[in-house]
Amino acid sequence: METSEAAIETDLRGRQLLADARINRGVAFDHKERAALGLTGLLPPGVLGLEGQAVRAYTQFKSQGSALAKNVFLSLLHDRNEVLFYRLLQDHLAEMLPIVYTPTVGEAIQNFSGEFRGWRGVYLSVDRPAEIEASLQATGLGPEDVDLIVATDGEAILGIGDWGVGGIGISIGKLAVYTAAAGIDPGRTIPVVLDVGTNRKSLLEDPLYLGNRHERVDQDRYDAFVEAYVETASRLFPRALLHWEDVGASNATRILQRYKDSKFTFNDDIQGTGAITLAAVLSALQQAEGRLRDQRIVIYGAGTAGIGIAEQLAASMAEEGLSEPAGAFWALSSRGLITVGSGSMREFQRPFARPEEEAADFARDEKGRIGLLEVVRQVQPTVLIGTSGQAGSFTEEVVRQMAVHCERPIIMPMSNPTSLSEADPADLLAWTEGRALVATGSPFPPVTVGRHTFVIAQANNALVFPGLGLGAIVAGAARITKNMIRAAARAVADQVDSSQIGAPLLPQVEALRETSAAVAVAVARAAVADEVSRAAPADLEAAVRRSMWEPVYRPVKAV
Repeated sequence: METSEAAIETDLRGRQLLADARINRGVAFDHKERAALGLTGLLPPGVLGLEGQAVRAYTQFKSQGSALAKNVFLSLLHDRNEVLFYRLLQDHLAEMLPIVYTPTVGEAIQNFSGEFRGWRGVYLSVDRPAEIEASLQATGLGPEDVDLIVATDGEAILGIGDWGVGGIGISIGKLAVYTAAAGIDPGRTIPVVLDVGTNRKSLLEDPLYLGNRHERVDQDRYDAFVEAYVETASRLFPRALLHWEDVGASNATRILQRYKDSKFTFNDDIQGTGAITLAAVLSALQQAEGRLRDQRIVIYGAGTAGIGIAEQLAASMAEEGLSEPAGAFWALSSRGLITVGSGSMREFQRPFARPEEEAADFARDEKGRIGLLEVVRQVQPTVLIGTSGQAGSFTEEVVRQMAVHCERPIIMPMSNPTSLSEADPADLLAWTEGRALVATGSPFPPVTVGRHTFVIAQANNALVFPGLGLGAIVAGAARITKNMIRAAARAVADQVDSSQIGAPLLPQVEALRETSAAVAVAVARAAVADEVSRAAPADLEAAVRRSMWEPVYRPVKAV
């Protein structure tokens, strides 16, 4: 029987114990344990340990007929036996990551109310703000028991938009990745949804919809609700990292700006996406033999992810001595190139708006917009990054135009799921005769061009956020600093040797746990250097390894 040393003490017996996924081991309980825990007769007589259970569960997983069915199978396993779920996920991380998280979790979220199966997570309602504290306390966790809380308002789920209360699925999925990739103890985490309503008509008209049946509340009421959540969660769980996920663009930026310097908080869509893209660019520049500060960068899709990427890259350019790094960026929204006079420009986009006079001679379409092809012609970029969600927008004409002026164009179609990718890597490499340096937001198979096979790097945030969270927690950080995020990006880039033709620009998902450990150490050291560490251990590397939870059965002691 596989165990770790510390025993779990419980006063649960019989069916109540089997219903607790944190303790339940199913047929792995031996007959002595069954007698002590009131399980005699409630399980078949055969005893099967974790290893055997994992083999059987994987066979059952493979037999499922669709990605969504596999997601449902894993969700039910998670609700029945947490250790077995994480053992299975850890053993088959590359295969199962797209099932428990993007893209398949999006399907599960769309079917949340119709297929509601369990209680996992904390549901906070804007209509009942007085219940925030009681709801968080209902987890049974105390001030020293929580390391991480992932919260969403369900407005910007992946590439599929507003799904209201069903957004809880993204919080659950994110925490599963934190645990599988970096060993964050699942018993010390809380998934949260902030139900502020939904603007999706089909949900409001669905008699089975389980969320608040009204449109999203106005900004004042929204901000007051978020403030109540942040203050209550920070007070109840003072050690916990407050992670924000898939919050709408304007709200996400405003929340991050409000709390980043005073609370222990992190937005993966902004900061995590920026960090993994920085890692990919740094890795690509090893092959292109260039400096970051010398690049001309076009961001196609100037939402929170796109501007978050620009901010991370600009900060690193400044570190390299570039005095005005924003001048190295050209950002496009759905209304074309963002210029200072753009009437519909959002506040968070303003730092990257181009001067009006610079674009005076740029060609415009019939609606007065400056499109991507014209920007590429005029700017001659060395880096093209897509966060638009517009499938196929990196056309052959755009890519060939870029490649005319750049020997090793760095092209990153980052939108996911795969159906929303700005380009297929096979096309990018074909149109550039294999010269493009490519990373994508979604997984793609290797591409062969001539005599060389190119492994396509997936710029998956999972390479950054689990290790970043673990390192910050181990260091006892009071907040997440820019240097901690840049340290995470550099640590990821350092995990690969991209100098060989066809080598991926980023680590493969199979190496995710080792990558997370390296990121955690780098982040913890940056926290100490930035003097935001409240109680860092002397040996950070050993502390990181020691802190990584492993999915093994612990002895269960009846009390």
